[in-house]
Amino acid sequence: MQHPNIAQLKKAVAPYEKTDTKASVRQMLNTLVPLVLLWYGAYLSLSVSYWLTLPLAITAAGFVVRTFIIFHDCCHQSFFKSRLANDVVGTLTGVLTLFPYEQWKNEHAIHHASSSNLDKRGVGDVWIMTVDEYVAASFWRRMAYRIYRNPLLMFAFGPIYITAVAYRFNRKGARRKERINNYLTNVLIAALYTALIMTVGWQSFLLVQGPVVFVSALLGIWLFYVQHTFEDSYFENEEEWSYVKAAVEGSSFYKLPKLLQWITGNIGFHHVHHLSPKVPNYLLEKAHEETPPLQKATTITLRTSLKSLRYRLWDEKNKGFVSFGDIKHMTSREAVKVRRASLQGE
Repeated sequence: MQHPNIAQLKKAVAPYEKTDTKASVRQMLNTLVPLVLLWYGAYLSLSVSYWLTLPLAITAAGFVVRTFIIFHDCCHQSFFKSRLANDVVGTLTGVLTLFPYEQWKNEHAIHHASSSNLDKRGVGDVWIMTVDEYVAASFWRRMAYRIYRNPLLMFAFGPIYITAVAYRFNRKGARRKERINNYLTNVLIAALYTALIMTVGWQSFLLVQGPVVFVSALLGIWLFYVQHTFEDSYFENEEEWSYVKAAVEGSSFYKLPKLLQWITGNIGFHHVHHLSPKVPNYLLEKAHEETPPLQKATTITLRTSLKSLRYRLWDEKNKGFVSFGDIKHMTSREAVKVRRASLQGE
């Protein structure tokens, strides 16, 4: 696929890199107000039937995802013109979504700078091994990778891990500002949860907040996973890596039904976002529709996105994702040869 160079594409999307304060405030209102009302409605419904509570809690989880998009835009300084406003709103929405603003912002910046670069994996992304790396790996490393990439583990335990463990602690080498923000986020989460428990009781709190947190985190993992894991994605080593191709070919256009597109804050236009993180979420669709080269991005739908569940390894030779089953044809002898070559290269 031929693309204009980065300067041309960046110039094409530049008109959409403009924050509309009224639109941002409107999005906060139509996101946070329904979230609070749905949560309260789920609590009230406990006295009727938990089968009424669950749909309300799941719907509230959708609005948590939409709240995360606000948080996400603040991390890119694209939601408000004021840096202070982005930092304050980002920190507060981070409390609601359980993500520390400074830590996630820093990790996500690395993700944007290294997305689809095989030589710069490991920060802010999903663990991906190439076929050769997998074949050359030890038994235990292969097992660890298989466990990590197992859909049941990723989508059942992943939400619990990222909300309760991964982002509750400072990462190694974190600077003072990031550490303080993480402490502040944890304190504010504890204060909010304590207030809710004292108001509604710990059992009611768990029955409502449990599914809200789990479902919203699950949806977040799914969106991030599927938008970078599709059959003809793009990965290259540093010397061949291209920022434009990483954006337009390495990030998908997740074409969702309008309601889901709205609730997920247009994040399905992920290729546009990766090309220009300064475009606020409410202008991503317009940028896509009015910039023809961006329409060449791989389009996936709810149905076709399910195929990504079988993709486990990146095949550098054929430039595409493959399943574990796809590499079974490699004999033990071939595996040994690859492993020896890898060890010699080290």
